[in-house]
This record gives sequence, structure tokens and C-alpha cells, in this order.
Amino acid sequence: MLPNSPHVESALFGENGIAEGLTAGKCVIDMSSIAPLASRDFAKRLEEIGVDFLDAPVSGGEPKAIDGTIAVMVGGKEDVFAKYEDLLKTMASTVALVGEVGAGNITKLANQMIVAINIAGVAEAYSLAKKAGVDPARVYQAIRSGLAGSTVMDQKSQKIFDGDFTPGFRIELHIKDLQNVMDTSHQINVSAPFPSLAMEIMQSLKAHGHEKDDHSGIAEWYEMVNDMKLQG
Repeated sequence: MLPNSPHVESALFGENGIAEGLTAGKCVIDMSSIAPLASRDFAKRLEEIGVDFLDAPVSGGEPKAIDGTIAVMVGGKEDVFAKYEDLLKTMASTVALVGEVGAGNITKLANQMIVAINIAGVAEAYSLAKKAGVDPARVYQAIRSGLAGSTVMDQKSQKIFDGDFTPGFRIELHIKDLQNVMDTSHQINVSAPFPSLAMEIMQSLKAHGHEKDDHSGIAEWYEMVNDMKLQG
């Protein structure tokens, strides 16, 4: 589980890389969140030496990693997945095969798109409420059980209200994922405007030294541009 595609390529195929010690019948399970097209390339190169490959990125952040309840989304051949499903379940509450190699990372990118857009929407709505003189915490309690409610809203709202952006998932890592979203969307001719907006918000926060903050720190950008605080 490494930060991005170049790190995985180096670990697999660089000098003294993993591929040098692999033999036919083995399997590489890459749990990194990387570019899906890179996963397909790595699988093809490993297939030449008789080695299977699964891309198996995870979701849930540090808290769920600690308690062993992450979600794993897997791309690969069904028979290969069947061999290693129980192994993956030792560290996860959900393990799902979502398609061929690369599908795991496509699913993770979809997850990261939804999370980033959701946090931005939540922070924007709370900013509107606060500027209008309405307590965002009361807004949250009023709408959390309705259609606008979400796991993101439930997990991130209190961090926003407390101004506690201790990282569960860092802004700099979410920027990386959204860059992979944009690269992939351009390669397959899909328009994805909202993730690009969320990424630019996080780029601005990075420029202000907030790249190590939790991604709920998107709220800090709204505080800056609206000259306000969402706490209190």
C-alpha cells in the first residue's frame, strides 16, 4: 500500500524490485490508491512471468484501518479473487470484487469524487447558514435524517464545528486521488467538473500550509473566502 503509481512501479519493477523475486503462480495484491490504467499496465507486465495481480484499494481512513473495518474494492480475475478473499477479510469489514484489473481503483476514484464533493457541499451549506445568522450545528441536526444526510455529513460535521482538523485522511492525499480522477477522466473522455473544483479548493489550502489537515478542512477554505468562522 503505497502513495501513488510511480511508487508502486518502483517497488515492483525497479532495481531489486518485487518482480525480481516472483515466480509463476504467485500473486501481487496492490492496496494502493493509484491510477487505474497504471494498475492494468502492471498486471500485464506481471502476467508475462505468470504472476497474478489484484488492485485492491481501501476506504475508511485511519480510524477504520486501526479497528480493522476498512472497505476493500477489488479488481481482478474472479478465480484469483476467490483465493485471497479470506485474507483480505482479516483486515476489512467489506471486501467486494467490482470487475477486472483496474476496476478496484476506478471504484476508489468514484468514492473519492463523492467524498470530496460531499464535504465541499456540506461546508458551503454551513457557511451560508452561519452568514445568515443560523447555527450550522442546528442546521445539521435538522437535516441529517433527510435526503441531504450522509455518512460524510455525520463523520465530518463535528470536526468542522470544533475546528478540529486532526487528520483521518489528509488533504494532500485527497489531492493526489483527485489528480488521478482528472487524469483518468481525460484519458477516457469523461467530463468531471466538480472534482476539479474540489481539488482546486484543496490546492488553495495546501498553498496556505494546510495540506496535512483532515480533508474536512475544506471548511477552512470557506472560512477564509467568506471571512468567518464556523465554530461557536
